[in-house]
Order: sequence, then C-alpha cells, then structure tokens
Amino acid sequence: MRILPKDQDWTAYAWLLYFLFPLAVPFVFPAAPWERVAAVAATAVSLPVYFLGYWLRGRRVLWCIAWFVVLGTVMGRSNPGASVYFVYGASFLGKAFDLRTGFQWLAGLLALIGVDAWLFHWDPGMWISSLVFTALIGSVIIQQLHRKRLDRALLRAQEEVERLAKMAERERIARDLHDLLGHTLSVIVLKSELASRLAATDTPRAIQEIRDVERISREALSEVRAAVRGYRSSGIANEFRQAREALETAGIHVEAAVGAPPLTPTQENVFALALREAVTNVVRHAHATVCRLSLCQSGSWCELEIADNGRGGVLQEGSGLRGMRERVEALGGAIERDSSSGTLLRIRVPV
Repeated sequence: MRILPKDQDWTAYAWLLYFLFPLAVPFVFPAAPWERVAAVAATAVSLPVYFLGYWLRGRRVLWCIAWFVVLGTVMGRSNPGASVYFVYGASFLGKAFDLRTGFQWLAGLLALIGVDAWLFHWDPGMWISSLVFTALIGSVIIQQLHRKRLDRALLRAQEEVERLAKMAERERIARDLHDLLGHTLSVIVLKSELASRLAATDTPRAIQEIRDVERISREALSEVRAAVRGYRSSGIANEFRQAREALETAGIHVEAAVGAPPLTPTQENVFALALREAVTNVVRHAHATVCRLSLCQSGSWCELEIADNGRGGVLQEGSGLRGMRERVEALGGAIERDSSSGTLLRIRVPV
C-alpha cells in the first residue's frame, strides 16, 4: 500500500503542516466544545481526501476540490484557520485542468470566497488570508503542474523520435543489404556456373573465375560491414565497373556512357545503389543480350538510365525497387520505368 503515487515527490507530506491551523485554532483561542469537535472531525476526514486527490486523475479530482471548498465555507465563520481548506482546494486545480482553464477556475474560487465573506460576515483575518494564499499557492501549483505536463509531453516526443530513428536505421540497413547482397550473390552465382562449365575445357579460365568469386566475396563482406556503419558505396565509377563485369559475365553486351556532373556523396550513393539494383534485375529477369548504361546531366537534373532489350513486361514492384524509389524521392527526384519494349529505367535527381 502506497500513500502517494510513485511520481509524487515528498513535498506532499510537507503541505500536511497546514492542517494544524484549523485544528489548533479552537484549542488555542476560546471556543465552544462543538467547535473543537468539528475541527478534529474535519481534519480526520480531510486527511484521506487530501491523499486521495493525488491518486485521482482529470476531472475526478473535482470531488476533492469540492470537499475542501464546502468545508472552508461551512467552518469559515467560526474557525479563521479554515482558510487553509480553500488553499488545499486551489492546489488541486492544476491536476484537473490545463493552464488556462485552471486559472479560470481559480478566479471563480476567489470570487466565491469574496461572496462567502460578504454573506457570512467573516473576520478580516479569515477572508484576507483566504484570498491571498489561495491566489498565490493556487497559481504557483497550476503553473508547476502545467510545466510537468509539458516536460512529460517533450519526453514522449523524444522517445518517439528515437523510436522512429531506430526504425529508419533498421529499414536503411535492410534496403542496403538487399541491394548489396542481391547484386553480389547474383554475380557469384554467374561466375560459379561459368567456372563449372569451363572446368573441363578451359582450366586456367575456370581458375580465374573462381578467383573472381573469392575477390567479389571479400568485397561483399567489406561492403556489408560498411553498410552497417552507414557508408554504403565505393563510388559511382566503381559501381559502373562492377555493373559492366556482372553484365558481361551473364553474356550481356554493355554500352556505357558516363558524363555526370560533380555529385554530393549522398547523390552518388543513391545513384550507385540504384545502378546496382537495376543491373541485378537485368541479370536475373530480363533475358537480355544488350544493356545500355548512361549517366549525364540534363538541365538541372542528373539522369541515370539503364535500358535493356529483354522481355520487358509489367513486373510487380519488389522491395528492391521500393527501396530505390524511397532513396530517390528523399532527394526530390523521381523514377520512370518503361517496359513496353525491353525495360528502360530512368532515375532523375536535381543537382
């Protein structure tokens, strides 16, 4: 059993000292026996209501506020210490309402104190202390609780940003590994098949192909490690060299024209991965004999084109093309694909 919630600090216990004022007044100053009994009973009932107020959330705390306001109104004429009850009621307004609404209710509570003082002819010490301390402590706590809500909202926002950043990083690694491994494994399979066919007729060539498989595997390992670190490409020139090698290994004639303007590392990385994914698709699915690769500037755009004379047709967009599209669109670019005669893929990025 906890008296206070876990998120409540020790100051709630310090405010209990104020209960001594309405309790002590009838015993310190001359008072009727029933006034002393009323002070003890009011304190005994108010203590659990006070602690309950820290557990309630939202508008439900209005029940505690109402108890303290009614108690202060009833006992105000006979017990000047009852001004404390209005202060307790005002201290819970910040839990029930936002900043603006809390101050509106506080103003209404102060108006009620003024009406009570006029109707019941309260002692000046009673109504002055009620107005001053209710306004002062009520406004301070309303602002404190408002600040806590803002801090919690900021913390939730930061946690959400961290969660989204982690999700984006996982998606980036997944896209990059798909592009890196899809291309590399395709080349390894092609070279392994070629080496197997050449083993009996051209042993030196078969040995060379196996050595290429070893080299490509080592490069793939380095690229995977780099992708996890965030450096995902060794440059567009090297990517064109690897693309030509993969296509020629698959028996596809390559026509290449590279004349791109200076690119930022991010733009170069996007073009390199797009070229890799497109060439992998040509090798795997196109059944082409010729593939044309070009990179050039057209006005304010840099364009990469991969065209083949394969079977074409409308293919469902897979994860590789989706990843390519996400990268290009993140730079303000666009992807066009025409599969009416062979396949033409055009990637455009502003420069």
